Amino acid sequence: MASDPRPVDVQVETYRAAGVRTRVTRVSSGAGSQRPFVLIAGIGVASTYFEFLAPLLAEEGDVYALDLPGFAGVPASGQPPTAAFFADQVEGVLDHYGLADPVLIGHSMGTQVVTEVLARRPALSHAVLVSPVVDEAESGAFVQAVRFVQSTVRESLHIALLALSAYLLCGLLYFLETLPHMLRYRISDRIGAGRATLLLVRGEFDRPSPRRLHSRLVARARSARRWEIEGAAHCVVNSHAVGVARLVKRHIADDLPVRGRMPAREAAVPPARHADVRMVLGAVASRLAEWVSAARNDDDGVEQAKARHAHVLWDAYRPGR
Repeated sequence: MASDPRPVDVQVETYRAAGVRTRVTRVSSGAGSQRPFVLIAGIGVASTYFEFLAPLLAEEGDVYALDLPGFAGVPASGQPPTAAFFADQVEGVLDHYGLADPVLIGHSMGTQVVTEVLARRPALSHAVLVSPVVDEAESGAFVQAVRFVQSTVRESLHIALLALSAYLLCGLLYFLETLPHMLRYRISDRIGAGRATLLLVRGEFDRPSPRRLHSRLVARARSARRWEIEGAAHCVVNSHAVGVARLVKRHIADDLPVRGRMPAREAAVPPARHADVRMVLGAVASRLAEWVSAARNDDDGVEQAKARHAHVLWDAYRPGR
């Protein structure tokens, strides 16, 4: 996938503020414009959702993928898990690393967090909302569960396993504690508070993030583009990471039409060039090691496992042997 033949460098750190912890996975290729990207995943899931997107964006600048408090094995804070609380942690990460004008990219509930940060920081110039939620017309828990199931049946087994492993780390109780806050958040009412130029992306079969919600958000934002990727569902950020990366790069270059539709063949993550039993076992082993390390709250182990997984992917996708 990547045009740069070098493997990425992966570093994992923990940002701490007032007893609250956020895990930061920094992905760098040593190349690019150095404009950073900050990636925020959805409810219950981990930064592993960005396993394909992060290296592609790292060709342009350093990537900071966050595991928020309570997710991916990071201890919960004891504070109400609202979008505002998570936005506090994101702002702390921006200040800690001196990120003046990063490109914020949120997926699913992560779009609510990004929207809150944008409302507080008018100097931020570009952001991307992938599969924003929740549609106010269908904000009930049962209806949203149905919509997620309708989208999930179109996802791959790989994505299903990623989600399951992340939900196990999050735990049912914290998921249920966070869910009402996500359902109550009115992203349509807040999206106009920021000044950044937005890109909204959805998959063709993304039922939790319907077209009518995107229409409403574009109408209320100060400046926004909207694109749809054919064949994709709610986890478009993983399954169609190639297309998402291309859209993001054109968006920040202000070289993207205000509305469009990308064919699946241009967006989907392609099969690995060098897929064999050794590669598959290596990928599974590194992900399992990451999960166990996260469960043990072992950041060094998480870093080592993420680095191994990144190199497995690089070796699987690079042009030659």
